[in-house]
Amino acid sequence: MKDFLHIVISVVIFCPILLFMIVYLISRKVKFRGTHAFGAASDVTTLCLFFSVPLAIDVLWNINVSALLVTLAIMMAMVFTYIDWRTKKEIEVKSLLRKIWRFQFLVLSTAYIVVCIIGVIQSVIEYLQAV
Repeated sequence: MKDFLHIVISVVIFCPILLFMIVYLISRKVKFRGTHAFGAASDVTTLCLFFSVPLAIDVLWNINVSALLVTLAIMMAMVFTYIDWRTKKEIEVKSLLRKIWRFQFLVLSTAYIVVCIIGVIQSVIEYLQAV
């Protein structure tokens, strides 16, 4: 059982897109509307992306970017809070946190896709040089 759990967690961390699709499909089966199912899937996947993006970068280039990622996330949250404070006189914490979390999903998803594409291209180039 311990090995099975280890395999499941490893697959989810290395392939967050799979987690997104599973959560989205389960949310649709539970009768969430399309936008709510997508939001639930993105919320769950964002947590996974916080681990998988630095791990993918570390595997490909041996660079630890975890501290940089956390720093950027905090800075983005500060910017969103400042903008929300300037546009509205009263900050609604729940909606602000949702905006920050969803923006993190967009940024981390883009970063993950870019890192994966670069990793594939890098592997193809290394393979072609070896042949």
